[in-house]
Amino acid sequence: MQDLRIGGRVSNALYQYTIQAGNTQDLFKWGPILLNQMKRLPGLQDVSSDQQNGGLDELMNYDRLTAAKLGLTVQSLDSALYGAFGQSEVSIIYTQVNQYYVVLEVAPQYWQSPEGLKDIYLHTSGNGAIPLLAVAKGQAGTTPLAINHTSLFPSVTVSFNLASNVSLSDATSSIDQMQKQLGAPSTLQGFFAGTLQAYQESLGTEPLLILTALLAVYIVLGILYESLVHP
Repeated sequence: MQDLRIGGRVSNALYQYTIQAGNTQDLFKWGPILLNQMKRLPGLQDVSSDQQNGGLDELMNYDRLTAAKLGLTVQSLDSALYGAFGQSEVSIIYTQVNQYYVVLEVAPQYWQSPEGLKDIYLHTSGNGAIPLLAVAKGQAGTTPLAINHTSLFPSVTVSFNLASNVSLSDATSSIDQMQKQLGAPSTLQGFFAGTLQAYQESLGTEPLLILTALLAVYIVLGILYESLVHP
């Protein structure tokens, strides 16, 4: 492990490769594909991704026709769900020295699983208490826990370390070749980040550094021999 990271990118490993797109749907599809392909590359170890798409969610589909017959509106259904699971402020208690907010929510044992939706009832003026699931159906799914960004665009970063006796140039070449064979759409852009980005930028100025070094040696020899021809 390096005590000082070059490139200022914090991740689970030393080197990073990032893909970004203008929409999140492409990242949801190609992020896991990129991770699996990089795990198969020889010479890479500890390959991990910052993409977390495994969050659980419950999509509620309202039966608007049935709800209308029972005197319920979509707004009332939304308000009931938010009042149960979203912590809605319903009142304020004022005292002589302070004030206290009254927050409405269900007890913790009812919001820890989707089974708590069975205990949500809607009260109407003419039909009494109506179960939420009588006018809505739940559909379990997944959702991202967070959407990371790089330069204001959604991105997925894959981090990795190098195996022993594997050079950084070999790793970058294998990743570039893998990206070309991946078949990703043109809307998806891949680039090295963090330490690898700094490494590539240093390679871009390498010819200039070599030329400067040769010029410095020529000047020193010219001063030594007091001639511009002998060097």
